[in-house]
Formats: sequence, C-alpha cells, structure tokens
Amino acid sequence: MKITRIETFCNRYVGFVRVTDETGATGWGQVSTYNSDLTSEVLHRQVAPYTLGARITDLDDHLDRVFEREHKFPGSYLYRAMCGLDTAIWDLRGKQAGKPVAELLGGSAGTIHAYASSMKRDITPTQEAERFKRLRDEYGFTAFKFRVGAECGRNEDEWPGRTEEIIPTIAKAVGAGADLLADANSCYSPARAIEVGKIMQDNGLVHYEEPCPYWELEQTKEVTDALDIDVTGGEQDCDLATWKRMIDMRAVDIVQPDICYLGGISRTLRVVRMAEAAGLPVTPHAANLSMVTIFTMHLLRAIPNGGKYLEFSIEGEDYYPWQDGLFRKSPYTIVDGKATVTDEPGWGVEIDPEWLARSSYKISEVN
Repeated sequence: MKITRIETFCNRYVGFVRVTDETGATGWGQVSTYNSDLTSEVLHRQVAPYTLGARITDLDDHLDRVFEREHKFPGSYLYRAMCGLDTAIWDLRGKQAGKPVAELLGGSAGTIHAYASSMKRDITPTQEAERFKRLRDEYGFTAFKFRVGAECGRNEDEWPGRTEEIIPTIAKAVGAGADLLADANSCYSPARAIEVGKIMQDNGLVHYEEPCPYWELEQTKEVTDALDIDVTGGEQDCDLATWKRMIDMRAVDIVQPDICYLGGISRTLRVVRMAEAAGLPVTPHAANLSMVTIFTMHLLRAIPNGGKYLEFSIEGEDYYPWQDGLFRKSPYTIVDGKATVTDEPGWGVEIDPEWLARSSYKISEVN
C-alpha cells in the first residue's frame, strides 16, 4: 500500500482524517479529540512527510519510523496525530477486504457489554443516582461509573463531603445486581486514596480508576497493593516504555489505554500484548462519542484479554456540544446494556457531509 493523499477535516475539538492510496481507495480515521486543529497540523507537518509515497506493508514498523524521524518530539501530539493515519488505514483495509476492522483484528461483529460512564462532577449524588436509574430502566445498563474527588484535585473534593456521600448513594440506588465503578482522575495522595478506596470496598464497588496523579506510578502501586478493589489506569499514557514499566511493576490491576491518545490501533495492540503476557485485562478509555468509542468497540470484539465492559459516555450536547452531527447515522445504540459492532466494512460509519463542509480542511499529497 502507498498513501498518496492525507486530508484533514477539523475544528478545535475533533478532527477526521481521510487517506487515499495509489488505487484511489479511501479510509476514514480520527486524530485525538481536544486541540484537534493543532493535532491535524502535526499530522501534516510531522507524519505526512514520511508517509506519502512510502510503501506500507508493516504499519507498526511504519509508525516506528515516523517516531524515529521525529525523535526530538516524543510527546502526546505526535501520537495523537499518528492515530489519524493509523485508524484511517485500518478503515481502508477493512473496506478493501469487505470486513469490519474487528474481523481484521481476529474477532468478529457482535455485541459488547457497556457501562454508563458519567463525566460530571457538578452533579449532586442524588441527581446522579436518579440519572443512573433512568438509564438502567431505559437502556438496560447494569454497570455505571461516576466521579469522585476533583480532577487533579490535590486531595480536595469537588465540594466538601461529595465523595463520602456519592459512593453509598449510588450503591443504594443501583448497586443491587450492578457493577459500580468510580474515577478519581488523579485526585489523591496514596493515604487519602486508600481511605476512599476502603469506602468503595465497603459499598461493593469493583473498579477504582486513576486514584493518584497518573504520572506517579509508585503512588498508584501503593494503592493497588493496599486494596482488594481493582485499581485501574493508563488512559493518559502514550509512551510505550511507560506502559512497560507500569505493567512490569503491576501498578494497576486493569490497564486502560486510550486508542486516540496512544497513537491508534496498532500501538494499542502492543499494550494489549504486554498486558496479556502479564495476565492483566484491558478496559480502554473511551470518554466521548466521536470515533474513539467505535475504535474501542472493534478492539474489544477482537482481543483475548478484553475487560468486562466498553466505556460508553452518557453525556450529550449539554456537556459535549461538539459531538452533535458528526455522523450521517449514529453508530451508537444501546440495547439491553450492550453496544453492537456491525458487519459493515471498516469502521462502518459515515461522517456527515454537512459537518465536513463546516470544518477546516487541509490536504497533503504526493506531488
């Protein structure tokens, strides 16, 4: 395969990528959300020059070569840009083969158990509990995640006492027969994280996400070693050496790579294999309804060590106004608490032409 054209369609929040090969075949992918306009520029300036006209037989190796050429910039933006290329190529391959990406990865179309993932901290415990009950009754969710502490909060709560209130409130409202998960978003010191974790254990929670600053792996391990509840993390990490250290030291019980932050499907599969060798499950981070959740659905239908759930954001236009109108037909339907990977080729989605017409456009191509 030779890529002859890379196009981006973006705004500040989300950016789609279309690649074209020498036969005229095309595929759609996405750079990571947030500052996607900057990430798209990185794609054109620091990924496209080594991709256009190059013969790509081993995508993993090609991404390594891009990194090597840009070794002075080993950071998040490069990997967020790589994701656009990687995921578009997987879509192109799927369309050429007439198969969903999940099948190319060794899996199949089908359903995935999802958990209802709240992103809100400005919501009261009672309001969150009522929201979860409505979702349970309407869509059949049997797993729910809510927020504790304040994001990177240095042991502070969103408001005093919220964490101590929300854990038992949610457990009482929807805990019977449901799995409950909580996310601290790097809030706590180890001592405070352990204290909060014991409250979670006493209320039957099963998943405690990013209790300490994510970059302090030793702190997270201290919490993991002290608690029986599964401690999880990894969504922010894009460096494979950090992933190896995290897994080797057993800093967490469940790993949570974000496909878009990490650089695409190919690089995420490396983390999957590291985790598999260590006997750890993979429950990826997928916190919005751009293409990242589609990517994650296909991955979970294929890998042997996929976790119990797909993260499925329950936030709509009030929280993520930029999600509106991305797709011609929404790929996200929850029935009996499950999402579905269809047997449509590639990712099985079509970007809305009206959204594309409103976006900022740029092209890089072979001269």
